[in-house]
Amino acid sequence: MDKTSEVSVLKNIIKEVAGKIRKQDFLTYFKKVSIVDISEDSISLGFVSSFAKDNISHKFKWEIEDSIKAVLPNILHLKFIVDSNIDNPSNYKVIDCIKEYKEIFSKKKKEEIDENNSSDWIEVKIINDKYRFDNFVVWPSNQLASAASEAVARKPWSAYNPLYIYWNVWLGKTHLLQATWNAIKTRFKDKKIVYTTADKFTTDYVTSIKKKTTDKLREKYRNIDVLVIDDVQFLAWKKQTQEELYNIFNIMYESNKQIILSWDRPARELSELEPRLRSRFEWWIIVDISEPDYETRLAIIQEKSKAKEFMLPQEVSEFIAYNTGSNVRELEWILNQIIAEYELHNTPPTIDNVASRMNKLSITDNLLGNRKIKNRIKTYEELVDAVSTHFWILKKDLLWDDRRKENMIPRQVAMYLLKNNMNYTFERIWNIFSGRNHSAVLYSCKKLESILKRNQNLFYEINVLRDKLGI
Repeated sequence: MDKTSEVSVLKNIIKEVAGKIRKQDFLTYFKKVSIVDISEDSISLGFVSSFAKDNISHKFKWEIEDSIKAVLPNILHLKFIVDSNIDNPSNYKVIDCIKEYKEIFSKKKKEEIDENNSSDWIEVKIINDKYRFDNFVVWPSNQLASAASEAVARKPWSAYNPLYIYWNVWLGKTHLLQATWNAIKTRFKDKKIVYTTADKFTTDYVTSIKKKTTDKLREKYRNIDVLVIDDVQFLAWKKQTQEELYNIFNIMYESNKQIILSWDRPARELSELEPRLRSRFEWWIIVDISEPDYETRLAIIQEKSKAKEFMLPQEVSEFIAYNTGSNVRELEWILNQIIAEYELHNTPPTIDNVASRMNKLSITDNLLGNRKIKNRIKTYEELVDAVSTHFWILKKDLLWDDRRKENMIPRQVAMYLLKNNMNYTFERIWNIFSGRNHSAVLYSCKKLESILKRNQNLFYEINVLRDKLGI
């Protein structure tokens, strides 16, 4: 295979990988990748360090193997190695993954715009596919807004048209608006559905004035079937833009086109708007959202951790919900910090660790207060009690020879911690666990080590236990 072909192959593999994992994971772990060796049935990929190699091979081995199969179906063997020559400028077999991702994303974005936009329309591409109704947390004060949005998504042009939603910042507005857009886009693939912002609308209008194409701008909007405009408050004091928006609304409304707007306050308080535009808003279906209570904040943090496939202990979720304000964006920010701490430093999300992180981020003042850090356990009884409580099994089932699957893993965890963290001998451990012999305890510890190499969730559970026990 020549130089050009090898580089092309590597680019195609990276492109496949980028499509299989989360953007955040790709940009965090993939910096530079090289092809160190390639033959008819094997390939060796190089990475900048042992840390990068170990993390990527552990977390994304299956995604990389699938990507290689898609590009090179005959490859049977894959190796991950450290490439000491990867930073050499003369090494042509290296891909800068960040740069490559940006090129892929830029090209994909252009293709989406070309595909989704006709009549010279340029849409703001800020839609997140993960915003859906099924993962939007409903609480009493946003129930009407949620129900109205779902009704519009099911039957636009007839249910609640136009729809005007107002609320304060960072209470889930973006999620609900984009969930509505996504649902309509999925159900009505043949319709022209546009999501934009007040700022972008202003820019389009100013451009049309400069080019003397305001009639063309109105024609573009006439061809839209559903229009969503976010943060309309940014049109305040822009008299000409408001005038044009009023004209466009009239055009769309008379043509029975669906209009959805969001603002940060009730229509009657929109003193910065032209009276006739404000009056038009007041005719519409108006729903509001107020701040989430403790139970709602708890549901939100649990839903977001589930969406990110990260197991957050119940006590930590409750602690975050209790100690944060009404800002939904802040909840997600804290969760992202916790995940980063765990992925990069193996720091488990315990109350003490999370409280310390929140203090550093100045989210709250001295959350730990006078709390005492747990002392290191001193006896095997304390460890056995902690393991049985953590895994929700009876202590007798943990200690005796019960071969049910739900008891075997906790028993192996207890043996593993006694051996590796409390330095118990195999003889002492087998006396604790109903007289098992030396080889049975050794097998249990080795078996668990093997499981931990492929089971991230169990690895996380053991880190949490270690932190609780101070070992």
